[in-house]
Amino acid sequence: MNIAISGLGRMGGQIARKLHDDGHMVIAHNRSTDKVDEAKAYGATPAYSEQEVIQAFGGEQVIVWIMLPANVIDKKLDEWLEILPTGSIIIDGGNSDYRGDKARYERAKAKNVTLLDIGTSGGVWGLENGFSMMIGGDQAAYDTVVPVLDTLAQPRGGHHYFGQPGSGLFVKMVHNAIEYGMMQSLAEGYRVLREGPYKDLDLAAAGDVWQQSSVVTSWLNDLTRQALHENPTMDGISGVVAESGEARWTLETAKELDIPMPAIQAAFDVRLASQDGQTDFSTKLLAAMRAKFGGHDLNGKQ
Repeated sequence: MNIAISGLGRMGGQIARKLHDDGHMVIAHNRSTDKVDEAKAYGATPAYSEQEVIQAFGGEQVIVWIMLPANVIDKKLDEWLEILPTGSIIIDGGNSDYRGDKARYERAKAKNVTLLDIGTSGGVWGLENGFSMMIGGDQAAYDTVVPVLDTLAQPRGGHHYFGQPGSGLFVKMVHNAIEYGMMQSLAEGYRVLREGPYKDLDLAAAGDVWQQSSVVTSWLNDLTRQALHENPTMDGISGVVAESGEARWTLETAKELDIPMPAIQAAFDVRLASQDGQTDFSTKLLAAMRAKFGGHDLNGKQ
């Protein structure tokens, strides 16, 4: 089917490529032209402006998937809503705050445009492994884009429609908060191995054996052991770890609901402390994990 991807960063670029490779007609749009040029080189239809995106659909239903940071989503959505034709579908596939999504949905509806929120996980491995997608919004719009989601899920990903506007982003937000806790637990465990009573333990080897049907076997542990094989002492990594919003929003929601979240709160606090200079081997390992699954900067930048 025909779909535009606006925002060709680490994940948006892979979404565009995966859809193109499976035979969809992809219209590639990005603020910087070099990313559009890259997509054009493998066969996507280039669009260097929002108007060119709409023109590329040739009068057919316009479907635009935007992959942008949470701090610009409202501004960019409003810009799109000024020019999208009636009956268009616009997808927020980034990590936006679910609490603003009902208002976004209503703003789109007022323009006779349908907004879907699609929380998307898979990091920089989605092209190879498939993406995990959590969807909220209009059922009919979801049904329309299922062929796109089926492609993006291949070969080991998946998607599910959760219902009301914001519900997809909400499920993805909680997923990311859980991720914080899991990462923190692994990082602390490996630190104890390194600084414990048995000197010079091979941490990567411990990770290897843990990955062989132990209870902590996981993709995160797999990426952690890879990082340890490549850089056993985490040399050159500052240990500053960014927090991108999702755990913060989860904790705020949990507080409103009077739901204690001690593990995720502790993991979140470690990241904040790292930004104030409280770093150690475990925070360096956290940064290495983030780089492995998401292509994030090793020294604390988003």
